[in-house]
Amino acid sequence: MRVGFAGKVAQAFIDSKLTPLLIIGSLGLGAMALIATPREEEPQIRVPMVDVMIAWPGAEPAEVESRVVAPIERILWGVPAVEHIYSMSRPGMALITVRFKVNESNEESLVKVFERQSAMSWVLPKDSMPPVVELHSIDDVPFLTLTLWGDDWSSDRLRPIATELLRD
Repeated sequence: MRVGFAGKVAQAFIDSKLTPLLIIGSLGLGAMALIATPREEEPQIRVPMVDVMIAWPGAEPAEVESRVVAPIERILWGVPAVEHIYSMSRPGMALITVRFKVNESNEESLVKVFERQSAMSWVLPKDSMPPVVELHSIDDVPFLTLTLWGDDWSSDRLRPIATELLRD
């Protein structure tokens, strides 16, 4: 019977007296790594996120996308330490979220976006509102979201249940 490369390696380990030592050594190194790795119940991780909201009453989403979101995204990509930019266009409104690299300062990230706000003003359509800039952090992101639903249940029947769940 012909044995391939993997079969030869397996045979070498099956017949070797070093295999148990390698297994014990690997388990020991894994246990040491587990013990030596620092852990915190609530680690302090900063991931600054800045929302830029721009209202443009009466504009269609496609127009908001092309005349507001696309130019603002290009401007914001020039901000140092930006990792991702997410955007959403709705009728009469644009929301652009700028996420910075992990452990960047919240305040410095907000200041960087505010500094770019002056460049945004000449790009925006004349009848749009000035941008509203808000800082968020990773702690503002919900870790659990519940949806209450029922075939014949109205919001009036579901609201007391939601209020009770919110309290607990």
